[in-house]
Amino acid sequence: MSTQITTAFVEQYKSNVFHLAQQKGSRLRGAVKSETVTGTSHYFERIGATAALVRTTRHQNTPQVNTPHSRRKVTLADYDWADLIDQEDKVRMLISPQSEYAKAGAYAMGRAMDDAIIAAASGNAFGGVAGATSVALPAGQKIAVGSTSLTVAKLIAAKEIIDASDVDPDETKYLVCSAKEITSLLGDEKVTSADYNNVKALVAGQIDSFMGFNFIRTERVATVGGDHLALAFTGSAMGLALGRDINTRISERDDKNYATQVFLSMTIGATRVEDEKVVEIACNV
Repeated sequence: MSTQITTAFVEQYKSNVFHLAQQKGSRLRGAVKSETVTGTSHYFERIGATAALVRTTRHQNTPQVNTPHSRRKVTLADYDWADLIDQEDKVRMLISPQSEYAKAGAYAMGRAMDDAIIAAASGNAFGGVAGATSVALPAGQKIAVGSTSLTVAKLIAAKEIIDASDVDPDETKYLVCSAKEITSLLGDEKVTSADYNNVKALVAGQIDSFMGFNFIRTERVATVGGDHLALAFTGSAMGLALGRDINTRISERDDKNYATQVFLSMTIGATRVEDEKVVEIACNV
């Protein structure tokens, strides 16, 4: 059982369970492309751009355009979470904690999902027919720290990088960053008062938009050399493979003196599907 469960005993005179400050589930799942898959790995298939050919003579042969095909491989990983509630605990407590334990487990699973997406955005993707070719995020998709945190100038640069690749302007753009970067943006002297009012809502934890990006705040951003790596990407840039979505089971364990076990599991994997749609922004902390 959880070694901290005694804090909820009757002697504490508590009738409710309070979850301590934490990110409650995934914040990025809705911002990426999800596919339900079967197997230990999955491929996100890609079709590249082609060019139309000018017809130069009458009755000429039909041209053959070779449409480029490529793929990105994602390897699925299994995640588990479990905790036990002894029968004696239920007698001593004023609460029935099964549902709250299930919530805690679901929160943990969601955070693990975000961690996988964030790691895949900046990490190596795997391409080729068998997915054996390691593909790093190109240097052209990275904005250097420049001894500054998140600024309007960096947002403009990120938008230009994505737009320069002729990304569909109808695709939703996201900016994933921590509270530090939002604070820095609010202090940027280039932000007008009208824009300031919009971005200021982010401080209250609201999802808002600025410079064409929908902001997603998370404290789980990657850190390299003491710098936070904010991420700008579009809705189809990242792929989330769901071998099995979050599954919850609450049952008795006869091998644990019939303690109640709260168990959660999932099988997922994430990859960067298109490099051109992802921009890494280094931000000084």
